[in-house]
Amino acid sequence: MSTSKDVEKKLDCISHSEAQTQRLGLRLGTLVEPGSVVLLEGTMGSGKTVFAQGVALGLEIKEQVTSPSYTLIKEYQSGRLPFFHIDLYRIDSSDSLWGLGLEEYLEGDGVCVIEWARKVRDFLPETWLYINIEIMTDTKRTLHFASEGDRFQKILHEYRRLAFGF
Repeated sequence: MSTSKDVEKKLDCISHSEAQTQRLGLRLGTLVEPGSVVLLEGTMGSGKTVFAQGVALGLEIKEQVTSPSYTLIKEYQSGRLPFFHIDLYRIDSSDSLWGLGLEEYLEGDGVCVIEWARKVRDFLPETWLYINIEIMTDTKRTLHFASEGDRFQKILHEYRRLAFGF
């Protein structure tokens, strides 16, 4: 049985276009605080990078944000907070993460958005926001949000209010 506390920790929504997925990310980017960790999951082409680009826009990042698939981590310093876009697609196991200095990003004062986040379980801080993006059609996506910790429960509550008016 779900409690009202469980409901406050979760949110499901549908995006009808790539532009809308980016706008949903932008709204989140306006709310995140120093030390925020956003975990993204979804199949290839589901919109993880599009959502991350929206977060960067909400952080007022000036550079164009592209997928860091080959570099694993891209740093952007031009916004109101540092933005660290991390893509773990090419990582085989969590053991491969030890040499990346991931802990420094996760414990720093910037905002980390991590694609293929299931690979980072061993490194997670106490608070984070998890978003699973599912493909419904060529243009439509379902986004499932789940928060862990008081900080993200408050952010998710405010996000729900701003994005959907409730």
